[in-house]
Amino acid sequence: MAAGIRRSATLQNLDTKARENVDECADYLLKNRPYLLYDEYLDRGYPIASGVIEGACRHLVNDRMEITGARWRLDRAEAVLRIRALRASDDFEAYWEFHKVQEFKRNHANKFLEPERFLTA
Repeated sequence: MAAGIRRSATLQNLDTKARENVDECADYLLKNRPYLLYDEYLDRGYPIASGVIEGACRHLVNDRMEITGARWRLDRAEAVLRIRALRASDDFEAYWEFHKVQEFKRNHANKFLEPERFLTA
């Protein structure tokens, strides 16, 4: 694809300025070639349409962040979105167990003689 784009630009005798955009596009395609395997993705049944992504964004972001009158700081909005993503993927319970262990290690483990006893409960 990248070679075809460049060949077409050459055949059209594009000037240097117009050629910059063509070369930038071709460079992007070559750089990201390992990730642009849409034929394989479709064969495997993976969704590649933007509609799936837009729906996820609407569900995770807009429905929560665009509440009338809500004002968000970036760090707090990110925390809310992470929790919503964990809930939407049914990974929240596993995350919460991990989180509790990390909190214990960070805030309490150094206060116990044998902190590992409390991590296996």
